[in-house]
Amino acid sequence: MKLLTYKCTDVALQRVNNEPRLGFIYNNQVIDMQDFGDISNFPLPNDMLELIDMGFEIIAEITEMIAETPENFFEEIAYEMNEVTILAPIEKPRKNIIGIGLNYTEHVAESARTLDTTGKLPTKPIIFSKPPTTVTATNTEIIKNTKLTSQLDWECELAVIISKKGKYVPKSEALDYVFGYTIINDISARDCRREGQWIVSKGQDTFAPMGPYLVTKDEIENPHNLNLSLTVNGVEKQNSNTKFLLFNINDLIEDLSTVFTLEAGDIIATGTPAGVGAGRNPQEWMYDGDVVEATVEGIGTIVNTIKEI
Repeated sequence: MKLLTYKCTDVALQRVNNEPRLGFIYNNQVIDMQDFGDISNFPLPNDMLELIDMGFEIIAEITEMIAETPENFFEEIAYEMNEVTILAPIEKPRKNIIGIGLNYTEHVAESARTLDTTGKLPTKPIIFSKPPTTVTATNTEIIKNTKLTSQLDWECELAVIISKKGKYVPKSEALDYVFGYTIINDISARDCRREGQWIVSKGQDTFAPMGPYLVTKDEIENPHNLNLSLTVNGVEKQNSNTKFLLFNINDLIEDLSTVFTLEAGDIIATGTPAGVGAGRNPQEWMYDGDVVEATVEGIGTIVNTIKEI
């Protein structure tokens, strides 16, 4: 199931206050989740985190209800894609996004050439975080604060959404703790690294474009065989596959849940492949008006424009 958070763009269709709403894609239309619950006599939430809190099992129940619902019922609660604005799937995460650094072999090598890394393959996942205020949606601006950085870089990543509380999760059970997947562009200001600390580099406002959808795990046959790519102004910069992850999703969930408790709604950005601007010769950065597009197979594409301030 492709889940999304949205607002109506058509004033005539807007509800009171036009608050963000939870929906899902059906027949290339947006179906409001709460409205679908109403016509099904099965109360459903209007918020992505509230849905995740219900547990992954709710997805099978909703899928069954969809199959049993007459087509004409959907007409009353459906919106065309051009009638909505897609927001980040989880607009306000409860906690920092968990980031994983240097998790593709070739990215380790390119980082060692130009950044303060050793070039050695990590023996354990390298963990950092991005504040909730980094989150922005597709078709929004990424703010480049020129007082802080002149080296704005891109990183296309598969992100994992956790479904339930977990501590000391073994690899063999790790995917049982996954709710679904989305895309994150881990925007990085390379000249803002401080003595090996990355949060200033990666934690600025709008530095985590996310979306366009949260795709539930039952829709992704193998998360470890997904193509991912990124373009800047239409020119391809990254093109790889999640099968090249150094630490796969099972490894990451086992390691992270050993360090701290994972909870429903937690977001793990699994790392980026080679092709970042810092690793190029000469190095490449993003500037005012540049358009960056990050794509992951089975999920979609997020598109953002750089805005210098």
